[in-house]
Amino acid sequence: MRPNIIVSSLDMERLEALIDSLPAAQADNCANLLEELSRADMVEPQEIPPNVVTMNSRVRFVLDGQAEEFDMQLAYPKDVNGAADKLSVLTPVGNALLGLKVGDSIEWKRPDGGAFQVRVLDIVYQPERAGELHR
Repeated sequence: MRPNIIVSSLDMERLEALIDSLPAAQADNCANLLEELSRADMVEPQEIPPNVVTMNSRVRFVLDGQAEEFDMQLAYPKDVNGAADKLSVLTPVGNALLGLKVGDSIEWKRPDGGAFQVRVLDIVYQPERAGELHR
């Protein structure tokens, strides 16, 4: 069972526009993200709880219960620019993180058909919590 997720109306609008703008070959890879967006509870940006991963949040997380922690910003593809500390929302891990709360974990599919689990440890920075509602 997947945990409930929350997405801001602003993030939802921007993500839907992003997916609509992708070439058909890339859009097919967004099926999991579309599924997550369709089941998300959508709220206004100012109503986002401070412990929820939103777009442009800096998140500490672990994969598959390993000891290594990652500290990355969940970003739109145009903002990644090869930065090692930014994670595109269009990647499987990026898809999985969106809308999770601190302490949540979710099993997600790899492109090769395998699975992984991601768990949110902390949200180092969240735009909504910082009052940056229209980033």
